Amino acid sequence: MKTAEIMANLQAKHPGENEYLQAVQEVLESIEEVYNQHPEFEKAKIVERMVEPDRIFTFRVTWVDDKGDVQTNLGYRIQFNSAIGPYKGGLRFHKAVVPSMLKFLGFEQTFKNALTTLPMGGAKGGSDFDPVGKSNDEIMRFCQAFMTELWNCIGPDQDIPAGDVGVGGREIGYMYGMYKKLAREYNTGVLTGKGATWGGSILRPEATGFGALYFTEHLLKKAGKDIKDKTVALSGFGNVAWGAATKAKELGAKVVAISGPDGVCEIPDGITDEMIDYMLDMRASNRNKVEDMATKFPGKAKFTAGKKAWSVKCDIALPCAFQNELSEDDAKELKANGCWCCCEVSNMGCQPGAIHFFQHNGVLFAPGKAVNAGGVATSGLEMTQNASHISWSAKEVDDKLHFIMESIHEQCVKYGTQPDGTIDYVKGANIAGFMKVATAMLEQGII
Repeated sequence: MKTAEIMANLQAKHPGENEYLQAVQEVLESIEEVYNQHPEFEKAKIVERMVEPDRIFTFRVTWVDDKGDVQTNLGYRIQFNSAIGPYKGGLRFHKAVVPSMLKFLGFEQTFKNALTTLPMGGAKGGSDFDPVGKSNDEIMRFCQAFMTELWNCIGPDQDIPAGDVGVGGREIGYMYGMYKKLAREYNTGVLTGKGATWGGSILRPEATGFGALYFTEHLLKKAGKDIKDKTVALSGFGNVAWGAATKAKELGAKVVAISGPDGVCEIPDGITDEMIDYMLDMRASNRNKVEDMATKFPGKAKFTAGKKAWSVKCDIALPCAFQNELSEDDAKELKANGCWCCCEVSNMGCQPGAIHFFQHNGVLFAPGKAVNAGGVATSGLEMTQNASHISWSAKEVDDKLHFIMESIHEQCVKYGTQPDGTIDYVKGANIAGFMKVATAMLEQGII
C-alpha cells in the first residue's frame, strides 16, 4: 500500500471533502508499515474498501416552526462499516453538518468502536438543522420529522444511532417516540442515550467525559505522573465537557477554563459543583454562550470574548467541543504556558499541525478515537442491557467502563510503543483498530 497513491485517488473522487480526507490520511500514515507486512490485506484490497462507506442515506426534513413557517433541512445517515457488528454512531445536529464531516466521523467511529472490545461497526448521521435559538417545541417537531425519514434504515441489529453535538437526551427522547409510533414496537435497543425510565443506561450521559479522564489517568500513570492537583483547561460545555469536568474534579484536578464559540471563561480557583451543574442549563438553553457562566458566577469566572480555552495557563488540555478546534498556533501557546499533556476528547479535535507539534515537543498526546471511546462503549453496554431486558447499577456500569478504557490504553501501548521506548498513541490506536476490522473483513470474503 502506498498512502500517497490511495490519497490521490480519494481526492480525485471526493474533491473538497477536507475533513474526511484528513481523517483517512492520518490513519493510513499510521498503518502503512504494518499493512505492508500483510500481503493478504493487499490482495483483498482491504484499505480501498475500508475507506469508502457501505452506503449513504440523504433525505429532506421538512418541519414547521413556531411562526407557522415551513422549514427544510437535509438529513443524513452514513453506514460506514459493519465488519465487527451492527452500525453504531451518533447523530449530530449542527449548521455546519455536511457529508464530508459525517464521513470523517463515521470512518473514525469504525476504529473507535473496534477499540472498545465490543461488537460494533461504524456509522454517523445528522442534519444541518441548527438547534441554537430554537424552542423546545421546534426541536420536538424537527426530531419527529427527522425520524420519519430515518426509522426504516435503523434497528437494534442493523444500525443503532446515539447522540452527538446538538443531540442529547431530550432529542433522543423525541426521536424514539416517533420511531416507536412508526415501527409499532417498543424496541428499546434501537437508540442509545435514552432516558433512565425507558431503557437508558445509568452513567451514559457522563460516559464520554468519564471515560476520557480514565484514559488520561492511565496515560499519566504510564508516564510516571498523577492527575491530582493538576490544572485542566477544556473546551465546550455540553454533555462531554460536563462529564469531563465532573470526573476531573472528582479525581482531584482543578478545571481552570471552559470555552465556547463566544470566548473563554477563566476560573482561577477551579470549577465548583454548582458551576458544573450549571453547564447543563447552559447547554439546554440553546444560547451556546459560555459568557452565561460568568454572568451566573460573577467574581468566580472571568469571561474574555474571542479567546479559546488554550489561552489559559494549564497542565492538561482537553478539547471537548468540535473537530479541528485546536490549531498549531494554539498548541504552541499551550506549550509556552506550561501545558505538557493534551488528550483529544472531541473527534479529531486537533489539527494535524497541532498533533505534530505536540509529538515533537515533549507534550503527551492521545487521539480522540481512543480517549473518547467511553461514550460509545457505554452505548454498547446500554445495548447489552436492552437485549437482556435488565438494568445494571452505576457501579456495574462504571466498573465495565473502567475495564474498557484500560483495555483501550493497553492496545495503544501494545501497538504504539516505539524502539526508543516512547509511546505514539496515535499510531497505537489506529493500528489496533485497523487490525481488528481488517481481519474481520478478510475472513468474511469480498463483499
